[in-house]
Amino acid sequence: MPSGVTMQAGANFASTSKTTFRADIQGLRAIAVLLVVAYHSGLSWLGGGYVGVDVFFVISGFLITGHLVGALEREGSIRFGAFYAKRARRILPAALSVAVLTTLASWFWMPPLLMKEVWQGAVATALYVPNIFFAIQGTNYLGESTPSVFQHYWSLGVEEQFYVFWPLILGFAFLVLKGNRRALFCLIIALTLVSFALCLFGMEFSQSWTFFSLPTRAWELGVGGLAAFLVRSDASWLKRPTTGVLTWLGLISLLIISLTFDSSTPFPGPYAIFPVLATGLLIIGGGAASKFSSDRLLALKPFQFLGKISYSLYLVHWPLQVIPQTVTGGNDPLPLELRLTLGLVSIPLAWLLYRWIEIPAMKIGILSDCRNRRTLFCSILASVLVIAIAYGAVSNSNRLQLSVDQSAIETQVGAFPKGTPFVPSNLEPSLRFASEDNPEVYGDGCHRGFDSTDASGCQMGPNKSAPLVFLFGDSHAASWYPALERLAGEGVIRLDSNTKSSCPSVDIPILRDGSMYRECQEWRDSVVQRIVSQHPDLVVLANYGAATLVGGNTNFAQRWQDGLESIVATMSGIDVAILSDVPTQPGSPSICLSANLNSTESCDGERSAVVSENIIFAEQAAAQSTGAYYANLLPYLCNKKTCPVIIGNNLVYRDAHHLTASFSRKLAPQIWKELEKATR
Repeated sequence: MPSGVTMQAGANFASTSKTTFRADIQGLRAIAVLLVVAYHSGLSWLGGGYVGVDVFFVISGFLITGHLVGALEREGSIRFGAFYAKRARRILPAALSVAVLTTLASWFWMPPLLMKEVWQGAVATALYVPNIFFAIQGTNYLGESTPSVFQHYWSLGVEEQFYVFWPLILGFAFLVLKGNRRALFCLIIALTLVSFALCLFGMEFSQSWTFFSLPTRAWELGVGGLAAFLVRSDASWLKRPTTGVLTWLGLISLLIISLTFDSSTPFPGPYAIFPVLATGLLIIGGGAASKFSSDRLLALKPFQFLGKISYSLYLVHWPLQVIPQTVTGGNDPLPLELRLTLGLVSIPLAWLLYRWIEIPAMKIGILSDCRNRRTLFCSILASVLVIAIAYGAVSNSNRLQLSVDQSAIETQVGAFPKGTPFVPSNLEPSLRFASEDNPEVYGDGCHRGFDSTDASGCQMGPNKSAPLVFLFGDSHAASWYPALERLAGEGVIRLDSNTKSSCPSVDIPILRDGSMYRECQEWRDSVVQRIVSQHPDLVVLANYGAATLVGGNTNFAQRWQDGLESIVATMSGIDVAILSDVPTQPGSPSICLSANLNSTESCDGERSAVVSENIIFAEQAAAQSTGAYYANLLPYLCNKKTCPVIIGNNLVYRDAHHLTASFSRKLAPQIWKELEKATR
């Protein structure tokens, strides 16, 4: 917005202006960033360290609201151009510098196939919408095994979007309310409550969108804004020495929260109110001159130093953790000692960023005195530069050869396969297109999405006298569709396919994004009704033996067995086969292979680590107790020691635990050999 554009009205705000530096808030910044860095560095006993971001939100809401209210008190207006230019100089130089360095480091060290993801994250960051990008992707911030190197930018996206709208809201409200302080305070309360209600409501439908979006997180900044109003008020209770006790209450609460919350805590939702209120208490209590407050502790030099570099520390610590983890090619966390060392190394790097990027952008005349329009223009130019560098990196990676100059023998899939030790030039599918090698049910709409409850299924097979086989389960059942489709096309069976994302054909209540997956239960019940009414010759159950259960995952294997027994019992008199689950590799094989073209064995999962023996035992027990047949296909996927990711010239997996459609199709004879036994 052009500089000099203002909203004006007569002001009747109190003339108090408390804009002096507060060492306690600087120290609180240190607490917030230490929580986040320690959490990401693998300190398991600090499972709730992620609430440090919520502390930052409250601080930002407090400071920005105080600044804007101060402008309204003094001038009766907000100079929007100057405000946005100042925010840009404060936030963007360090953020975009780290984005560029992260992109270059990723291009240099990370597997080539990950560069598309890096490019997408860089573009979202440069456009100031990383939070929306991760929400669209359905990212689980607290449980993501292979997170983006730009994932930590989500909170900056929330704050940047807040900085766009909040001055407009306050300025317009100030004009409409004619500067009435009480009315403006009530308006902020109302907006904060609406946002909090959206947060609670959103958790019922999408934890991802609730976690990452501004409307569902704005209430946390709104609480900071309310604290700013209270601190600037003349309320007598704020001046009492005992008010300082609130800081200790807030500090102790933050410590307890950090020690008791973990990745299983439904967050944000109602639980987010605890760190937010604790931070509010610290800010309000710290505004009172009191010998009983925690100000002396927070004013100690170590806290002041870390608070000063907290923004830079937040930016640099995450790529230092993610890139080395990705380079190792596995989901197993790096050794704790190494992760802690990386966390410590991020401190001097953050100081360098603060010293040579943050400070110059704010204080060196040629930058800090830059006209507002020029500042905003330079911000756009810097964003374009980030996108260009990311585009160059991904384009370079796309030109790299992802195989050796040697082909592999095309062999029939047999039991206890030996892995191919290199990525052959005749690999099917190629590494570059592995993630797109999906069963046709995803493209033709036959596979049901999360929100669908359509239980009509999809039927195929020209031989009307062939046995009718129902495929029933989640995306792992869909992985077997190409094999069964081939059998149907050859006239061996008639196929009725019934698959739905993250919805196992197991009678067990599950959660999706932290909420009850009601669409799954409805779809599952309807499919069972159709099976009972049509009485097929065989029902094939295939599922991913991992889910988030209502009430937690304690005693998961037994509950999984009980759920299988229950679902089979509803199909009395119908032959049922339970397919063994697919191994879960320690990461996306194609990504690992792209960095190990001549040593693919380093990407093969150890059988003991990638095969869930407890789930196998549970499914075998369920089959035995119900009279169902357990079809064990693991011998075609694993040998005695490993589960190879390349067999012959076949790429087995399109991701960590889904088969490529190409490989599934080649397993058709082996699957039918097993399924025939279920109908004898």
